[in-house]
Amino acid sequence: MAVKTRAKTSSKKAPKSSSGLPIKIRPGKMLIDGKWVNSVSGKTLETINPATGKVLTNIAQGGRRDVDLAVKAARKAFESGPWPEMDARDRGRILAKAAGLIEANLEELAMLETLDNGKPIRETRAVDVPYTADTFFYYAGWADKIHGETIPVRGNMFNYTLREPVGVVAQIIPWNFPLMMASWKLGPALACGNTVVLKPSKFTTLTCLRLGELLMEAGLPKGVLNIVTGPGETVGDALAKHRDTDKIAFTGETSTGRSIVRDSAETLKRVSLELGGKSPNIVFADADIEEAIKGAVTGIFFNQGEVCCAGSRLFVERKIHDQFMDRLVEYASKMRVGDPLNPRTEMGALVSKAQFDKVTGYIEAGKEEGAEMRCGGEVKGTNGYFVRPTVFDNVKNNMKIAREEIFGPVVATIPFRNIDEAIKWGNQTPYGLAAAVWTKDIKKAHAAAARLRAGTVWINTFNAFDSGSPFGGYKQSGYGREQGIHSLESYTQIKSVWVNLG
Repeated sequence: MAVKTRAKTSSKKAPKSSSGLPIKIRPGKMLIDGKWVNSVSGKTLETINPATGKVLTNIAQGGRRDVDLAVKAARKAFESGPWPEMDARDRGRILAKAAGLIEANLEELAMLETLDNGKPIRETRAVDVPYTADTFFYYAGWADKIHGETIPVRGNMFNYTLREPVGVVAQIIPWNFPLMMASWKLGPALACGNTVVLKPSKFTTLTCLRLGELLMEAGLPKGVLNIVTGPGETVGDALAKHRDTDKIAFTGETSTGRSIVRDSAETLKRVSLELGGKSPNIVFADADIEEAIKGAVTGIFFNQGEVCCAGSRLFVERKIHDQFMDRLVEYASKMRVGDPLNPRTEMGALVSKAQFDKVTGYIEAGKEEGAEMRCGGEVKGTNGYFVRPTVFDNVKNNMKIAREEIFGPVVATIPFRNIDEAIKWGNQTPYGLAAAVWTKDIKKAHAAAARLRAGTVWINTFNAFDSGSPFGGYKQSGYGREQGIHSLESYTQIKSVWVNLG
């Protein structure tokens, strides 16, 4: 993942605590109205280390009553608290201070993310935590630059616009990049002066709770950020239906996105969605083959393939197909899969047993449909949820593994003859989150980028992101954009003011 960051990374191993873990992990409470509390019911959930299958700790299992308390706290903070009325520059200073605290606690946050999610420590140190800090730095700079405009209207009138915060925002984030996705949503929402109820995934709550602590330490007033943990079917459902939330921002599965839209209809709350993907990664015969192979590896095996924009459909021009596939299989077969805390590990564990079963089920479906599995499959004899980098060749675009989002380290390779065939097949999907093109012909590259129906198109690269560049999908990959100036549009509303000068 090519991202610009400010924080430095580390290769050090932290000393182990008395529990045998590299850091001490506390039971997880919820943040409501500036206080860390248990759920109203007193129920808890176990959070599991995907690399071992063992329990890390327990977290509060929130429900509808907890959501109601959190929304009330957010509403009070928005209507009568200091946050919306605070000088915009002071809001920016708080976000910048939070970014600095994230950098200062890089090692702890990286460890927490790796233990909770299963991704390699080399990635959490180099990508997840630094990029989270970078996002808060970026939106800290925007806080005092959100402004309206004057409009030359007819008549003896003065007309101007105000860009104001939406209000109470419900934000539901996924388990694949918990810390980063929290920053993508919190950064712009807070910079604009909104108050938030954040719901992490029940599988990965630990870094979000620690982030809440750091934001409070940075000076965020009570009630501005509330964090309710628990299952989507209770907490997420209650947030989507709650009559006093003004907007909901969701990242996750397309089917859940549809449900949220239906639930939001009663109150007509604003909705932004970043959903699934089945991204085409197109390699033309005139590409730099070694670079394209590295891009294909990054595109599907980064973060164990648990990436919404993963290059899960690999289109390779027939002229170079055999050569390309031999090298790709060689690369994939040599990837180090294992202990996520080992800095040399290149691919860690899938997030849960359910996800492991889903991914291995797709692998079996690919074999049954007649696709050629060149390498990969599950890792035997471990307590964790490990799957090797899996490469299928000679896949048909109508096969299950080419149509459905697997969300694992499984790539479906489809040979093609020419650009028209590649674009046609690449667009034959209900998704439209991302795509990539590999070629030395700049005219061909731009022509393909224009014709691909995707919110992001990479040329001779993959997984390039920056806090200043928008990210979002076409078609059933959602609507709205995160990152960059465009994210501010999702968290503000425009008021037109008319003054009679006659």
